[in-house]
Amino acid sequence: MSEAVTRTVTLPPGLLASLDPLLREWLPRQRWFAGKGRPVTGFALVSATELLPPTAKLGLYHLLVRAHQPLLPGHGGQERPGDCYQLLIGVREALPPRLAPALIGHVTRGPLAGRTVYEALHDTRPAELLLEALRTRARIGGLRFERDPRQEIRSGLVPRLVTAEQSNSSVVYGDTFILKLLRRVVPGINPDLELPLALAREGCTRVPPPTGWLVADTDPAPGPPPAAEPYVLGVLQPYVQGATDGWELALRELAKGEDFVAEARLLGRATAEVHTALARALPTVSLGHSQLRLMVDGMTERLEAAVHAVPALRPYADGLRSAYTALDDLAAEGGTWTAQRVHGDLHLGQCLRSPAGEWSLIDFEGEPARPLAERRMPQPAVRDVAGMLRSFDYAARSVDPPQPEWAGHCRAAYCSGYAEAAGRDPRTDPVLLRAYETDKAVYEVVYEARHRPDWLPVPMAAVQRLAAPEPT
Repeated sequence: MSEAVTRTVTLPPGLLASLDPLLREWLPRQRWFAGKGRPVTGFALVSATELLPPTAKLGLYHLLVRAHQPLLPGHGGQERPGDCYQLLIGVREALPPRLAPALIGHVTRGPLAGRTVYEALHDTRPAELLLEALRTRARIGGLRFERDPRQEIRSGLVPRLVTAEQSNSSVVYGDTFILKLLRRVVPGINPDLELPLALAREGCTRVPPPTGWLVADTDPAPGPPPAAEPYVLGVLQPYVQGATDGWELALRELAKGEDFVAEARLLGRATAEVHTALARALPTVSLGHSQLRLMVDGMTERLEAAVHAVPALRPYADGLRSAYTALDDLAAEGGTWTAQRVHGDLHLGQCLRSPAGEWSLIDFEGEPARPLAERRMPQPAVRDVAGMLRSFDYAARSVDPPQPEWAGHCRAAYCSGYAEAAGRDPRTDPVLLRAYETDKAVYEVVYEARHRPDWLPVPMAAVQRLAAPEPT
């Protein structure tokens, strides 16, 4: 095992101030920026680490910055510290043509005056440096590069940036590893590291085990203990060579007029195996009426907000609300449910099929917009099942003409496969399953109305079905 490398760094004064005007323009244009629609008015530095000194041909800074943005209208127009973002800033005298898409801007003042700064993940050398730091378990400033000592990280693997990511960024090294760097980060234990580590301890092969991870230790906040929690910034995992994600595979089969039943059944088995391993690895809890009432209240509040935001939902509001009241009534009669750690954002795009036909689940971060504490709460496993059922529906309705029967066959096969591995069929709890699927469809309606109006008919078709007196 390599000895850990420790290096202290001294940052030039005024670094963030010199980057501020460039970052205000560049950051909101990034796909992973969460505060779209509100201007960035400034930054607060959470941490800054020099990875390569800018006196060399190439400089590299790792920054955690909190973007200041005005509140939405109706909140007094005040500013508040917003989301914290992880940035890798490369520094060069001039960018070669291959790095032109990575340009952030030209610095005119401060310690980097006269230099060009850019998104460093597009560049081979910075990406290589991250892998080498993980291999040697480096400590650089407040950054800790950790790894599983049982797994080897070879040097010399050629990196390439994955361009299809949305909320995060990933770099593939050769055909051996993939490093997922979280962009919007919060202090605390991130389930994208926590759950795969727990599954690896259980010997679950359905999730690639973490090989290494990157953590930032920040200065404690003023005041009494506890000290500030570290930020989980990235996870290195084995790369499933030749794998196809479930969404692409499903669309491919739809385009060929082929069914997806066999794959849906195998995917159901894989999901159940992950749920069973998580229930063994981490505590489970029992949910009674008081806990279910809180959950139902949250679902109802989201529905009311959605009806206000999307008028097309109004004719179905009572029918949708009945999905939640039915669950509350069942709990009031003494019904109880087991809650455990779950994936939290499961859909076809979060599943990989290897060339050998084995399914894996990835991306355990949960819904990034939700608070971390909420994402780490035990929940009924049916929540993940509902997310996957909605994903089959999305695939079937993304083609012309829509293929609702294709989705129905996949949904049934997925639940059957789940039952084979878990010993219980999600369809035997129809009230809970309907409530979760309704909650997901309501969320989809709001998302599509805001971001992709052309896709609104997809969740609206589910709304019509779920709001019916006897939904199927």
